[in-house]
Amino acid sequence: MTTSGIGRATRRLISTTALTAAALAATPLAAQEAAPTEEAIDDQGIVVTGLRRSETLQDTPAAVTAFDSQAISNAGIERPADFIALTPNVTLVETQNAGNAFVIIRGITQNRNSEPSVAVIVDGVQQVNPAQFNQDLFDIEQIEVLKGPQGGLYGRNAIGGAIIITTKAPTDEFAGNITAGVDNGFGYFLRGGISGPLAENVKFRVAGSYYNTDGFIENTFLNDEADPVEDFSLRANLLIEATDKLTFDLRGSMNQLRTQGLYYNIVNDVNTVAPVRVNNPGQNDRDIYNAALKIEYAGDNAVFTSISSYDTVKEVLTGDAFDFLPIPDSFFFNLFEAIIGPGKGFDLNQSQYLNVKAFSQEVRLASPEDGRAFNWMAGGYLIDTTRFISTGNMIDTNNGVFPVFRSPSTNPLNPQFSYLADGQENFAWALFANAGYEFSDQFRVDASLRYDRDKRRQTTLTPQGFLPVVPGVPQAQSGEVRTAVFDDWQPKLTLTYEPTPDLTIYGGYSRGFRSGGFNQTGVGAEASAAAIVGVGDIFRAETADTFEIGAKAQLGPVRLAGAAYTTLSKNSYFFVFLAQSSTQNLGNIPETRLNGFELEATAEILPDFDINAAIGVTDSEIKDFPDASVIGNKAPQISNYTLNLGAQYAGAISDTVDALVRIDYRRTGKTWWEPFNTTVRQPVDIVDARAGVTLANGVSLTAFAQNLFDETYNAEFSPGGFVFRARPARYGFEVGYKF
Repeated sequence: MTTSGIGRATRRLISTTALTAAALAATPLAAQEAAPTEEAIDDQGIVVTGLRRSETLQDTPAAVTAFDSQAISNAGIERPADFIALTPNVTLVETQNAGNAFVIIRGITQNRNSEPSVAVIVDGVQQVNPAQFNQDLFDIEQIEVLKGPQGGLYGRNAIGGAIIITTKAPTDEFAGNITAGVDNGFGYFLRGGISGPLAENVKFRVAGSYYNTDGFIENTFLNDEADPVEDFSLRANLLIEATDKLTFDLRGSMNQLRTQGLYYNIVNDVNTVAPVRVNNPGQNDRDIYNAALKIEYAGDNAVFTSISSYDTVKEVLTGDAFDFLPIPDSFFFNLFEAIIGPGKGFDLNQSQYLNVKAFSQEVRLASPEDGRAFNWMAGGYLIDTTRFISTGNMIDTNNGVFPVFRSPSTNPLNPQFSYLADGQENFAWALFANAGYEFSDQFRVDASLRYDRDKRRQTTLTPQGFLPVVPGVPQAQSGEVRTAVFDDWQPKLTLTYEPTPDLTIYGGYSRGFRSGGFNQTGVGAEASAAAIVGVGDIFRAETADTFEIGAKAQLGPVRLAGAAYTTLSKNSYFFVFLAQSSTQNLGNIPETRLNGFELEATAEILPDFDINAAIGVTDSEIKDFPDASVIGNKAPQISNYTLNLGAQYAGAISDTVDALVRIDYRRTGKTWWEPFNTTVRQPVDIVDARAGVTLANGVSLTAFAQNLFDETYNAEFSPGGFVFRARPARYGFEVGYKF
C-alpha cells in the first residue's frame, strides 16, 4: 500500500466510524447495566483495569488488547515478545543486550539512552528503567496493552501507551503449578508457583522460573553458539487483610540473567543476514531487584492507596567492538597496520556498565467501585533515581574481554583505549486527577489531567585524560555538572456512547509526554562538524497529541474492535553514533505526523474452535527536520503495518482429556530505521504453533514451535550498518501439573 493509499484508508475509516456513531446515536436502543455482572463478563470478555477502574473489555473505551491467564497459557506467552507479537500496531525491537528492547506503539518509538515509549506497570508498580522490561513472564494472571497516550493516567512515559501486567494473587487454599520442558537449544526450563494461607487473614504466594540453553545462533569463528542463556527469576507476595477495610500487600522480586552479547554484523542492507564471527564470546549480566508495599484502606466513601517501591538494576555488557570480526580481519587491525606499520596493528573490544537505583511513591484517593454514576481519583507520584553508566573500548590482545565498571581498566590483558562515564540524579514528581460521569445508561464522559515535572542533574565522571578531544569542539571537563528541567501537562478526554450492551463507541483527545536528557558534552558541535543534523548536547522532551475514535461490537459469536487515530509527535528520537568521540547519542525529529488504525476480530465458529484476525496500520511522515531532504520520509523504527491471523481449538476430546491445537501467523510490514531512509527491512513472516493435551488429574503435555519455518532476518539495524540477528526456530516439549 502506498503512503497516499494508507492516508486515504485512514481517512475513510475515521469517516465511516464517525458516521456509524452518528447513526446509532439517533436510534433509541436498550440500556446497559452500570456494573459488569458475571453474565455480562461471560458475554463480553475479561475484566480489565487499565483505565484505573474495572470494566469488561467490551465496555472499556480504549484500544486494549488483553490476555487472561488461560489465553497466556494457550498462546505460550513466556516473554514480552510473545504477547507483543499478538498485538496489532505494536512491535518489539530486540538488540545487542537484554536491557535494550524497544517497544514501538503506533509509531511512538524508543532508543538507546531514552526513556521508554510505554509505561509498564507490574502489580500496580511502574517500572523505573527500560532495562527492566525484557524479563521472563511466569505465574501471570493477566496482561493488558493500552494503545495511545495514557499520560493522564500513568504519567511521563505513557506517551505511546501502557502495559499492565498482573501476577497471580495469593489464594485462600493451598494450590500451585509447575511446568518443565526442553527445547532445541539444547535448553531446559522450569517454572511454577505455590500459594496458600499462613494464618487467619494472611496469605502468601511464591513463584519462580529458570531457563538454561546453549543457544540457537552459531558463532562460526569460535565453533560455538553466540547466544547461550541462563535466566533465574523469583517472586514472593505476602497479603495481609488486617481488617475488612485495610490490606497490606508486600512484594519482592529478583531476576538474574547471564548471557552473551555484542555479536553484531556490519552490512550495507538490513536484509543481509551474515554469519556471526566475533572472536570474543562476550558477556551480558543483568541483575534486577524490587521490593514494593501496597497499602489500601477502603472506606465507605473513598479508597486510599499507597504504593512504595525500591528498585535496583545492574547490567554489564562486554564483547567485540566494531566491526565485530576476528582480529586479523577487523577494520581497526588493518587500519592500524597500514598507518603504524606491519606487526603494529590491534583490534578493539568494548564494555558498558549500567547501575540504577530508584525509590518511587504513589498515593491516591478514589471513589469506591460500586456502580455509582460519578467516580473520581486524585493523587500524587514521585520518583528519585540515581544512575551511573560507563562505556569504553579496550585493546583486544586476543586474551578475552573483561568487564569494566566504575573506573577504567588496569588489566594488562585488556588495556583501556577509551572510556566515558557519567552519573545522573533525577527527581520527578506529578499530581493527577481524573473523573468520570455517566449522564445516562448510554453516555459517559471521562477526563484526566496530570502535571509531570522532571529535574535532571548530570555529572561527568570520566577522568580528564579520557575525555575526547575533537578539533573545534569545546572539551568536556571531568566533574562538570549540567541540569535541566522537563515538564508538561497531560490532559485526556474520552466520550463513550453505548447504545446497547453489545456496542461501545468512543472517541477523544489525549496528550503524552516523555522527558528529554543529556548527550555527552560537546557532541552537538562534533555532530555539526560532521554535517549530522538534529543532534545536540541535550535532547529535548517529546510530546504526542492524539485524536482517536473507535468502536467495539459483539455480534453473536463474533467480537469486533476498531480504532482510528491521528498523532502529532514533536521531538521524537533517532539514534546517532559519533565515531570520533565514541559516543551514543539521541537526536530529535522536530515534527512527525502519525496516522493509522487497528481492526480486530475474533469468532467462535464451532464449539471450542476460535479464529482471530487483526491488522494495524501506521503511516508516518516526517513533517519538519533541519535537513529539508528528510521531510516527507518515514520516521525511524516504525513498521508500516502488522497483520495477525490465528486459529485455536481448546476443548474436550473425551470425558477426561482436553486438547489444545493453536497456530498464530504474524506479518510485520516494511520497517525504516533512520530518518534518512537509506535502508528498509522487507516484511517478516513468523508462524508459531502449539499442540497438547490436559488430563483430568491436572497433568498437561504440550509441544511448541516458535518461528516454525525458521525465518531468517535481522531484528535491528542501527546507523553505521550495525545489524543484530533475530533468533531462528525454537521448538520443544513441556509437561505441566496444577494442584
